[in-house]
Amino acid sequence: MTWTRHHVLGLADWTTEEYDTLLKTASSFREVLSSRTKKVPALQGVVVTNMFFEPSTRTRSSFELAAKRLSADILNFAPGTSSLSKGETILDTAKTYLAMGTNIMVIRHKQAGVPQAIAAEMDRLQTGVSILNGGDGQHEHPSQGLLDLFTLCCLLDSDNPQIKLLKGKKIVIVGDIVHSRVARSNIWSLMAAGADVHLVGPPTLLPEWFKSMKNESNSGQLFLDWHLKPALENADFIMTLRLQKERMTDYLLPSLREYHQQYGITHTRLKLCNSNVKILHPGPVNRGVEISSELMDDPNFSLIQQQVTSGIAVRMALLFLMGTSS
Repeated sequence: MTWTRHHVLGLADWTTEEYDTLLKTASSFREVLSSRTKKVPALQGVVVTNMFFEPSTRTRSSFELAAKRLSADILNFAPGTSSLSKGETILDTAKTYLAMGTNIMVIRHKQAGVPQAIAAEMDRLQTGVSILNGGDGQHEHPSQGLLDLFTLCCLLDSDNPQIKLLKGKKIVIVGDIVHSRVARSNIWSLMAAGADVHLVGPPTLLPEWFKSMKNESNSGQLFLDWHLKPALENADFIMTLRLQKERMTDYLLPSLREYHQQYGITHTRLKLCNSNVKILHPGPVNRGVEISSELMDDPNFSLIQQQVTSGIAVRMALLFLMGTSS
């Protein structure tokens, strides 16, 4: 397939062919990362700017390393030491990096819609610059959704990861759904794969309007559960989400201890699932809250470290596809 997507702002409108192209490309870069050199000249001369307006460890470091592995030049934006503190607007900051020759901008912001606004301005100016959403508010986090998809598909078929491998699989997403951009991206990608997606959490963190997150082009089904036990029965995969206390403006939880008692994932609760169930978490993890420390560190069940490794290959694939498309 010829890649034609200039910006990657979300996954709601992705086609099966686009997912498979991304998975195939990421698989080839996974082989590069396991080689001795770990570097290719695919984006030599391309300038990638990481514009992260909120804290990030995994995503920012992963994009930076991915760009370096592709031989791109990197510019890193730090809001605390930028001209934003002097009154410069976000769009003017983006235009400054444009004037430096940036070809791809990776944008993360606490407010939804900022990457879309920058993409619209770049298009209006006919710059040719591509925008990649590194996570915006409570909207989406497409690269995380794609790396989770890649992690699962590689587990099912390491040599030929394809989206159809998840068709009919029961995948449970547990936790702070309402504040999670990761959950939204995973809902779109997993439903496109034909998986049965069960969202689980207390009603304050899982409002009923999530039932509307359905797309006629997606073959998977979406379910809402406010109790953990029925959702876990015969589950193939469980994705736990961090309680995002920094985004909670209301009193949404009685206590972290009670949350863990009702929704925390432990070895005991895995007995309800399929015997080969695996656990994912986008990180950072609140140990002993969303998931027990023992389970998080258990290689027989946990895919958390594989997610981090997958993230580099997937972000290499995204940068490559966007940086080499016409």
